[in-house]
Order: sequence, then structure tokens, then C-alpha cells
Amino acid sequence: MLPFRSEIRNSPTQQTIKVFLSDENLGAKIKKHLEHFKEIEMIEIRESIGQNRVGENITVFLKEGADINKMKQSIDSSLWWYFEEDVVDE
Repeated sequence: MLPFRSEIRNSPTQQTIKVFLSDENLGAKIKKHLEHFKEIEMIEIRESIGQNRVGENITVFLKEGADINKMKQSIDSSLWWYFEEDVVDE
């Protein structure tokens, strides 16, 4: 099982990136890890709604003018690095 997956989601007000973690206990750590991106306006841990979903997700709101596709790639890359480093440290 993959440690995470991410999706670009459309909402009525703005596009967001949702990150679904295999281990929900890491939510706060991952939120803190993502706070270094200057293109991110806000990050929230929210309850997931829907079937076949984890209980929580990390919702990333970008600043106006940020490229959502580039940010998704950057977030995914950063999270893969995070999980690779975490496995090495164990």
C-alpha cells in the first residue's frame, strides 16, 4: 500500500489539493512538513466524506496565481522524499 495519494479537487471557491494518508496518525506531521511551500495559503486536516476513503485528509489551499498542477507535482515529490527519509531513519 502506498503511504499517500493526492488529488486536485475543484470546489466552488477554488481548486485544492487533497492528500490522503495511509497512516492518518501522520496528519499533523505531514501538515507541518508541507508548510514550507510559499505558494500554500492554508492547510487543514479535514474529515473525508465519501465511500472507500480514509477518515481524514489534508486539504491544501494555494495562494492566488499559484499553478495547481506544478504544486501537486512539488507536493508529491516532497512527500515521496519525506517517506523515503522516514523509512531510512527507522
